[in-house]
Amino acid sequence: MSKALSLAVLILPILVMIGLIPFVEDDTLLTAIYMVFSIALLLIKPERNDIPAYGIGLIVITLSEMLFVSTGVETFARNSLFGLIPLWLPILWAYAFVTIKRGLRILDR
Repeated sequence: MSKALSLAVLILPILVMIGLIPFVEDDTLLTAIYMVFSIALLLIKPERNDIPAYGIGLIVITLSEMLFVSTGVETFARNSLFGLIPLWLPILWAYAFVTIKRGLRILDR
């Protein structure tokens, strides 16, 4: 499989997850869906350091996003997590972080 095709396949779940946002208005339900996606995708084809990357994305990117939002530069209409960001956003960021890690590995081949 070419690098371009591999990257497209890798990015597809993120696009599906983002595509669900306007259709699933309940943030708790969307968070649960994202968690199922993330767990399934991590189990289907586990790679080295996926779990640490997921954890870093979950914690570091979420804290960074919350700090950024607290400055008032960015706001969310859906702010179910601490009144700042949507509840599902940390899960999306965490999986995106894994996707970035995997994408860099594809590019290194």
